[in-house]
Amino acid sequence: MRKFIPVMALALGLSACVTPVGPVEVTRFHAADAVQELGKGTIAVMPGADENVESLEYRTYAAAVMRELEAQGYTSPVAGESSEYNARISLDRFARDSQGRRSPVSVGVGGSTGSYGSGIGVGIGINLGGGSKPLIISELFVAITRDGETANLWEGRAISEARKGSPAAETSLSAAKLATSLFTGFPGESGETVEVE
Repeated sequence: MRKFIPVMALALGLSACVTPVGPVEVTRFHAADAVQELGKGTIAVMPGADENVESLEYRTYAAAVMRELEAQGYTSPVAGESSEYNARISLDRFARDSQGRRSPVSVGVGGSTGSYGSGIGVGIGINLGGGSKPLIISELFVAITRDGETANLWEGRAISEARKGSPAAETSLSAAKLATSLFTGFPGESGETVEVE
């Protein structure tokens, strides 16, 4: 099932000039018995497999995700203490040409990881098409688990596309937009795909 959800405001902290970022496709899943505990307690953002935690790109996405988690009611753990929950994030950014061919050269860090296809979710993709410049595809995957456990309580993937060289393809804009879109209406309907404008 696919729905359209508008995001009323997106604080980017950049400039007074607003750069449009295209729609974001969001799919989320959650365990039915976990809904009551989502949005409560302390949480730590952690990298998924193959993520370079020292990269500026990863840190930009991690900060955007943490802001959204705090907006949902989570808090950061006290220094030196473990968190009650972990939010593991994975990124994938790549170029795709007008024929839909994926560029062999990654424009970001890390790989597409997570449990989509092997857990409670399935992978998805969108194609807005058109034009001669390649599209930069940005994917953000987040999975929330209890600390010390591997089973996902909640997971979601947000995907956006922007023309290479456009402001919307820049990390700072895509990170904020993907994170905001992913957590709009959190936790969301399990298994539902929505487009967030």
